[in-house]
Amino acid sequence: MDLLLLRHGKAEDFHTAGDSARELVEKGRDQARRAALSLKRAKWLPDIVLTSPYARARQTADAFCEAAGIPGPILQGWLACGMNPQLALNELAAFHDFKRVAIVGHEPDLSGLIESILGASGGRVEMKKGALACLQINPPSRHGSLAFLIPPKFTGETWETMDR
Repeated sequence: MDLLLLRHGKAEDFHTAGDSARELVEKGRDQARRAALSLKRAKWLPDIVLTSPYARARQTADAFCEAAGIPGPILQGWLACGMNPQLALNELAAFHDFKRVAIVGHEPDLSGLIESILGASGGRVEMKKGALACLQINPPSRHGSLAFLIPPKFTGETWETMDR
């Protein structure tokens, strides 16, 4: 399976109802739309989108799906802050019939999942807000390869015009 990882977009710094209620700001919505349009142009859209129940992740997933023209996301509690890499792989095994699955989540969870799958020892992967990565995996196996990691500044028009 191709596992697309999208970190939620830029969100407000504080919400009176707590961290899980923090909402996206306009820049965050734009990051989600740009990621979707980049994948759409590359014909690399997911078959299904799974998202953390936190407001900023749900809103990122909603904006992504809308811009991509695909069905809305499915809430998954295991994608909330503090996601465990092995639990994630076990949960993803239920989606083995899908060729391409996207998950929308948080840091340091997403980078931890990438590091776990790649066996990165001592190295550090960083998923900035709005960043997009793709791993080729066969859950629940912990082994896979990195297809790409795109920082948010390279989605959209910049990605289209840069030398490859």
